[in-house]
Formats: sequence, structure tokens, C-alpha cells
Amino acid sequence: MTAPLDQVKIRQTRFKIGGMDCASCATKIDTAVRRLDGVADVSVSVTGASMTVSHGGALPEGRVLQQVARLGYGIVRAEAHVSPMLDKAHADYVHNDHEGHDHAIHDPDPDHGHSETGQAWWRSRRAVLTLACAAALLAAYGIGHLFPVAERGVFLAALLVGLVPIARRALMAALAGTPFSIEMLMTIAAIGAVMIGATEEAAAVVVLFLIGELLEGVAAGRARASIQGLADLVPKTGLVERAGGTSECPAEDLAVGDIILVRPGDRIPADGEIIEGASEIDEAPVTGESTPKRKGVADAVFAGTISIDGVLKVRVTAAASDNTIARIVRLVEEAHEAKAPTERFIDRFSRTYTPAVLAVGALVALLPPLLAGGDWNEWIYKGLAILLIGCPCALVISTPAAIAAGLATGARRGLLMKGGAVLEGFRRLTAVTFDKTGTLTAGKPVVTDIVAYGRDERTVLALAAALEQGSSHPLAMAILDRAKADKAPVPPALAAKAISGKGVEGSVGGVAVFLGSGQAAGERADMTQAQRLVVDSFNGQGKTVSVLVADGVVAGLIAMRDEPRPDAAAGIAALKAESIRAVMLTGDNRRTAQAIAASLGIEARAELLPQDKQRIVGELQREGFKVAKVGDGINDAPALAAADIGIAMGGGTDVALETADAAILHGRVMDIARMVKLSRAVMANIGQNITVALGLKAVFLVTTILGITGLWPAILADTGATVLVTANAMRLLRWRG
Repeated sequence: MTAPLDQVKIRQTRFKIGGMDCASCATKIDTAVRRLDGVADVSVSVTGASMTVSHGGALPEGRVLQQVARLGYGIVRAEAHVSPMLDKAHADYVHNDHEGHDHAIHDPDPDHGHSETGQAWWRSRRAVLTLACAAALLAAYGIGHLFPVAERGVFLAALLVGLVPIARRALMAALAGTPFSIEMLMTIAAIGAVMIGATEEAAAVVVLFLIGELLEGVAAGRARASIQGLADLVPKTGLVERAGGTSECPAEDLAVGDIILVRPGDRIPADGEIIEGASEIDEAPVTGESTPKRKGVADAVFAGTISIDGVLKVRVTAAASDNTIARIVRLVEEAHEAKAPTERFIDRFSRTYTPAVLAVGALVALLPPLLAGGDWNEWIYKGLAILLIGCPCALVISTPAAIAAGLATGARRGLLMKGGAVLEGFRRLTAVTFDKTGTLTAGKPVVTDIVAYGRDERTVLALAAALEQGSSHPLAMAILDRAKADKAPVPPALAAKAISGKGVEGSVGGVAVFLGSGQAAGERADMTQAQRLVVDSFNGQGKTVSVLVADGVVAGLIAMRDEPRPDAAAGIAALKAESIRAVMLTGDNRRTAQAIAASLGIEARAELLPQDKQRIVGELQREGFKVAKVGDGINDAPALAAADIGIAMGGGTDVALETADAAILHGRVMDIARMVKLSRAVMANIGQNITVALGLKAVFLVTTILGITGLWPAILADTGATVLVTANAMRLLRWRG
């Protein structure tokens, strides 16, 4: 007895789909595949040109291929390696069950260009069909002019060149569960026009429809190319060290643990960690950060970034399928499947809208002749024009085209949002809560002040760095980094040892030196009142102070603090300019929190546990705020989950890409405001698109009923609206924020 589907372990199979240019295409494919036995769920991504089928047990793959190919789309299984059994089943299916459709199955993108095959759009089957139909129409005009008696026949032949493929797609869609398709409206209108003697206009309408479809395909290809461009950043090969030598290896074959050699000017072929060498790294292709970063041993590097001036040896830390670029592309493709509320509304509206258009067209054609004695030919003509005006192409594509472009342009700038719902949600934000460490601040202390007594600052820094050599403590690293930056000499320290809870001591150049807390230093040297006041002042600014004692005398003070990110103050100001409240939530002590908050112009809540942060997010929501929480994706997990939008920043690539609702790849506070602005730009674009789509239809509906316009203007209105809407959405690809 077969187990119920919900008791069977659900598996997923992914396919690449060709010729799918708009949400209407996706809906037809979704409906057709969902009707198959064994299919639990279907998710179709227009921008990703893909379909994910969830199923229990074995998937009837041959039936899936057949169902999609019959609709006129190319389909191929996305996995590069499938089992021999599936390979055999696929082959049997192609040769025995689906003759005449082999081309559609094996060509993942038969209908538009710049696909996996690299074919230019003007060489695609859709372009060839459009050109053939247009050529036939021009030939019909010429023949009809020379031989008027043959005019109707040649226009009918020209019409059939384009109409037969359209009618076939309409029939297949109807059989697969989508009777009210765009192709069905076109087929009814063309056949009706022939029946009332408007064969010439019917042929012209079909050509215009095919041109509109071709333009949709080109626009969809551009949107996909913007994402595919990310994947193309990763070089195809890399130099790997194996068996004592260096050889070129395909990047996709690099395994975790491999050692790769990166020369100056090379793109890094894999995510990894530098084990030898140092170089300026241009991360602009991945993070959008325009300034190269100096990286050395133990620093992480991303696939697709460029080593500018140094030779590096890098240990691979992620396989090609799981590197930063691959995860970004995967996240964006999945994001397109998560529809925004506006997009879901348009989908529901269009499902009602198309049958309604058919009904209105029928009423316009029938009622005036039946009730008022109108001319049948005249009113049937007007009814057919209304069918063409009512084609929902522009309306259906108005929202997903803008959202796809918005998600793509955000991803290219390191602003990752998991779906249209998240993108749309950013425009509604009225409050943003920030973690402090690693979010508003850089996440590691730096030396902010050096005060010398009896020696110069450079000597104080050199003595302190001498004691801290070899230590991995964050404060020690801050002192060593400052000494390196200031090019201060670091002499050797003899008999250096750590004193638990107090500091470190040793001998430097024959001088007994101690570096530690103010309290511990006070046990070894007398601190003046002025020195204590300076220490208290630094502490009041949220800084940690290390006191240097040399030969029993206070020689200097070194103040350190985890400083705000360079753009933190500007980022907070940008949010306030958008009328968004900013709050810092931190577990740090109140004095440090207040000092950082004062420098940034943000209100602060300090000494909080994770559950306290979650509670405050809830309180803000109850006050009516739409709240985003920005954190590292781990410590702040409860608050990230409770917020309307959780944003991961600065906590590591894996966390940034796989937790929360959105992620900021290069850790800029300013990017929160940029996400809000991008969301508002996308929603404004959608509003413009819907206005154009419905406005043109309303105008031509009135002019058609009044007899001012006919079939040609009707299809021009639909095609024109589709082109305008798509072009307007593509403007978002040039958004700079």
C-alpha cells in the first residue's frame, strides 16, 4: 500500500527552463506540472529561468519534461550529474514518447539569446519565427498589390505562419489547465478577424504580438544576465599546488583544503584563507567596496576578487558550489520565487481579469446587434479588439519585472534581500535597532589616544608593543597594529610574562616595564591626581586604558576602544533623514554604550541580554513601529526573528547569506538607508508600471467602443505597454542609490 504523500520524505528536483519571459509563462508551467501525480509542490523562477519540483518518491521526470515541452518551453534537468537510471529513463522518454520535441527538451533556452548556449537573441527560434512572419506579411502586401485577386489567400498564408505556433501553445496550455492564456486571447481574436474578413489586420496583429513577445524575451534575458554576471566573476581555472608542483585546474574541481597560487592581477578562483603572502585585494566585484583592502596571512578572501600587487598562497575553504558568489546567485534566484504582497495581488487579479476580458469582449460583440440592431461585423470587430486590448501581458509583468531588477541591482551592490516581500517591506520601516559590536563598530579595539609622561609617545608605544609581542589578546593586537601603522620600533622584551588579571611585565633595553590596568599599575607606581583624572576621562568615553610603568614610574597611558565604523554616523543620519528611528541595543556597559551613542547621534539601551533585545523589539512593534533588527545573525537571533525584517551584517559570510531576511555583504551602516531607498524606488516603479498598463488599456477601451481605433492600435497598445513597462523596470538595473 502506498504511503500518503505527506508521510513520504519530500525531495526536490531542479530544472532549467528556456523561453520563459514573464509571470504568465511561469503560471502556465506551474499549473501544468502541479497536475502531475507524485508532485507535491512547484516553484518557478522567471529570473532564474528555473523550476524546482518537490516530490515524494520517484519523480515522473519524463512526464515533467513532456508537460513543459508541450507548452513550447525548453527544459533540461539542472543537475550536471544524474543517476544512470534517470539517464536511461530520460533517453527512453526522448526517443519513444516525445518525438518531435527533442529540440525543446535538450535546448535549455531555445527562445531567447545569451543563454547557457551563448546564442544571440536574434538567432533564437522565437526571433526566426518573428522575422519569418514579418517577411510573409511584407510578401503578402507585395503580392496582393500585384495580384489583387490573390490578396486574401496570401494574407491568410502569412497569418498562419505566426498563428499556428501561437494556437498550438494556446491548446497545450488549455489542456494543461490554463484555458485563459494570452495565446488563447490572441488565437480567438485572429480567427474571429478572419471570419469577418479582416485577414490583413489579423496577420499584422500576429506579427506585432510576436514582436512584443520577442522584446519581452530580450528584457528577461537582460535581467538574468545581471545575475549571471556575478557568476561569471569567478575565473574558470586556478593554479593549484599538488604533488610538489603547480598545475592549472578547473575552478569547479577545487576542493576544500587545496592550496592555490594567486599571482598579481589574478582573480581568486575560490573562497579561502591566505596562508602565505600579502596583497591589496580589490573586492569591488563582490562587495561593491571601491577601496582595495590590504590582506595578509590568516585573512579571508572571496572568489571573484582580485589580487592587485602580491603573490598569495590561499587555502580553499569552500567548494565552487558553495563559495560566496554561488551563494549570492542562489539566494537571489530563490528570492525571485518569494513573491511580494503586491505581486501576489497582481497574480490573483490577472487570474480573474483574463476571463473577465473574454466576457466583456463577448458582450460587446453580441449585445448591441441583439438588443439594438447593430451591425454584426462592426461589433464583432470591436469585441475582438477588446480581447487584444485586454491581454494582461503588461499588467502581469509590471510587478515581477521591477522586483527582479531591484533584487538584482541590490545583489550587485552587496544588498541581499530574500524575496520580493522583504524588498517591499523595507519601504514600510519606521524604526531600526542595531547591535553595537561588529555592527555599528568595527568589532575590534583600536588605539585612540597615547599620553606620555617623561618620554615621547613613540617610545611609550614601542615599550608597550615590546611586552605584547606574541599575544593574541584583542587589546594587545590593537597596540601592535598601532605600532606597525606608526612604524614604531619594537625592541625585544626579556623575561616577559603575563600576570593573571593584572597585565604583563618584562625587561626592555634594561628597563623594567609593566603594562596593565590602572588599579594594577597603582600598586607599582604612584599615580598623580592629574593622571587619575585623565584615566577617568577616558573611561567616561567608553575607552579601556592600559597604564605603562617603567622603572617604577608612570611612563604613559594608552586608551583603546572598539571604534564606530567610518560611515556609522552618516548611516544613522541617513535613516533619520528618511524619518526612521534608530536605536542601539547592546550588552555592553552603560558608560561605553552612551559614549558610542553620543558620537553617532543614536539613542542607546545598554547592559541587555538577548531576551531583553527581543523584548524591546516587541515593545517598539506594539507602539506601532515597523522594526528592522541589524546584528551578526547569531547572538541576536531572538531579536532578528522577532523583528519585521532581520538584517545580518558583519558576522561572517555564511551567517550574512543564510540567516535573517536580508544581509549587507560589505558591512556599511549606510547600506540600511540604501535598502530603504531601493525599496521605495522599486515600489514607485511598480506604481508607474501599473498606471501605464491599466491607463493605456482604459484609453483604448473607450476609443475602440467609440469606433475610433481598431485591431492594429489595440495590439500596439498592448505591445507598447509591455515594452514601456519592461523598459521602465530595467531602469532599476542602473540604480546607484
